[in-house]
Amino acid sequence: MYDFGHMTDVEELEQQLVEYKNEHKALDNAIKAIMSEGAVNLLQVQALKKKKLWLKDMIQKIESSLIDDIIA
Repeated sequence: MYDFGHMTDVEELEQQLVEYKNEHKALDNAIKAIMSEGAVNLLQVQALKKKKLWLKDMIQKIESSLIDDIIA
C-alpha cells in the first residue's frame, strides 16, 4: 500500500494512476468474460471483484492527492 504523504512526485502519481486504471479496466473485461462462460467459478470472480474494488479505491486516493496538489 502506498503512503501518499511521501510520494511528492506528481509524475510518479500520474503514472501509477494510469497503470491502476488500465488494470481496473482489464479486470472488468476479465470478469465480463468469465461471467459469459457457461460454468462460472464464483471464487475466482469474487477475488477479481475484490481486487477491482481495491484498485478503484487506490485510483480515488491518487486522484484526490493530485487534486490537493493542484489546489495547494
